[in-house]
Amino acid sequence: MSALWQIFRLILRDQKTALMRGAVLSLVVLIAGIALLGLSGWFITAAAAAGLAGAGLVFDVFRPSAMVRFLALGRTAARYGERLLTHDATLKALTSIRVRLLEATVSAPHDALVRLRGHQTLNRLMADVDALDGVPLRLILPIAAGAAAQLLTFLAVWWLVDLRIALWIFAGFLAASTVTLIAAAWTAAAASRQEEAAAQDFRSGFIDLIRARGDLAVYGQLARHGEAVLASDASRQTRRVRLDLVERRAGFALSVTGTVVASGALAIGMALVQAGTITPALAAIGFFASLALMETVGPLRRAMADLGRMMVAAQRVDENLSMAGNDSSGSLSSETARLRIENLAFRRSNATRPVLSGVSLELGPGESLAITGASGSGKSTLLLLAARLLPASQGRISVGDVRLEDWSERDLRSVLTLVPQRSALMAGSIREALRLGARDSTDAELWGVLEAVALASVIRAKGGLEMQLGPMGAGLSGGEARRLVLARSLLRCPKLLLLDEPTEGLDEAMALAVLAGIRAYLPEAGILTASHRPVEIKWADRVMALDQSCPQAEDGL
Repeated sequence: MSALWQIFRLILRDQKTALMRGAVLSLVVLIAGIALLGLSGWFITAAAAAGLAGAGLVFDVFRPSAMVRFLALGRTAARYGERLLTHDATLKALTSIRVRLLEATVSAPHDALVRLRGHQTLNRLMADVDALDGVPLRLILPIAAGAAAQLLTFLAVWWLVDLRIALWIFAGFLAASTVTLIAAAWTAAAASRQEEAAAQDFRSGFIDLIRARGDLAVYGQLARHGEAVLASDASRQTRRVRLDLVERRAGFALSVTGTVVASGALAIGMALVQAGTITPALAAIGFFASLALMETVGPLRRAMADLGRMMVAAQRVDENLSMAGNDSSGSLSSETARLRIENLAFRRSNATRPVLSGVSLELGPGESLAITGASGSGKSTLLLLAARLLPASQGRISVGDVRLEDWSERDLRSVLTLVPQRSALMAGSIREALRLGARDSTDAELWGVLEAVALASVIRAKGGLEMQLGPMGAGLSGGEARRLVLARSLLRCPKLLLLDEPTEGLDEAMALAVLAGIRAYLPEAGILTASHRPVEIKWADRVMALDQSCPQAEDGL
């Protein structure tokens, strides 16, 4: 429950004024409903008693009937305002939480990011946030307003009618409703969590089915995977039926509670009338008020049925948001961008051997250095460490005269750019894909970087900058997509460019043209490559072989 409360505090902090006004209106709605039914009961009973006593002509019917109309209209207006304020505030607060969750996800450690599946992660984040709308709307605000309405009704019935009737109504609703709602929450907890998990499995499976339908059809697995998706949906619906059953049973138990409490209030009131303690009209107030109090507990059965789902979502969201604050970025920068690595070591958690040990190098402006080594020797890891995407276990990395960890994030990314082995291209135009590197770039600048990577003629033949890419860069070959990613990195004009196997998928002549174009476009940049192709090694000014026993630097071959 602490996670639920923490999420509510976040929502309240973001939209405090609107939520507080909505909570007040929610209480007004409940009080108006109770007063409306209590006044109506008193009015009918008092009018009947006056008629039987022969005083019907002098009985004032105008003021009570006017008050009934006022309460009815006021309750409707308050309900509209409450819905408008609370729902609008909740949606705005959840939008803020959604943005913060996405920011926390993209700022996660590189090791965690590379294990994420984009659509599954996004599906889970969105589903978790969607589940949280019930925290203020169906759980905390209704409980708070209902408890306040019960207490005010207790005081009003005590003052207007009799303490015994007030105690019966208050204690009856408090005890029976609490037991019913706790039992409903406990019974539905597992099914609610399972229903949410099944819903997420269905959405993820359906997305996988659509994205991989071509491959599945080729291998004859499309029908089988379709059946698996339908089975996950059937599992979700089965659990939803269980939750609906729990909700209906809770609703029935609450209805019985209301009936018993109202009957008891009527019996006590009749006994007090016979004893001459109160009038029949006052006894009617207690009876009808107890009927109206069902509105304070009835809607909570839905919240109890979904409580398990909300708790799981709140725990995940709270954990993700708490990780977002752990930003170790410094606030310094440097005018120069010379890369210096000294005695660097890196070991993964629970690993018996280090990935890198005792690595040292220096790269100045205008120089190019190729890192070579066998597969698994740590070439890509070294680039990730230099880009501050992984934390070093030992040693020192400096850019200019400032330690890497002391750079501000913004300043570091303005001088250093990494192009990893696998880079994403999203659906959209070529112009949009390039401007992810520099959003204010002109078309002339875009064509300039395309020329640098020998891609301009290809893009012109395919429709120019307006050419539309499909998901994952569909519409370009592997080599063309690689060159487009390289062109995007050039738009940032970095002083340090880290390239992981930059010419993979290109023939030797094209690879040399691309490498020469990169150097011509960034003549003063230091370029560090992780390379295994001879063409990249020959192009570099210097070569460093990653041998864990003794990294050695050599002149370019």
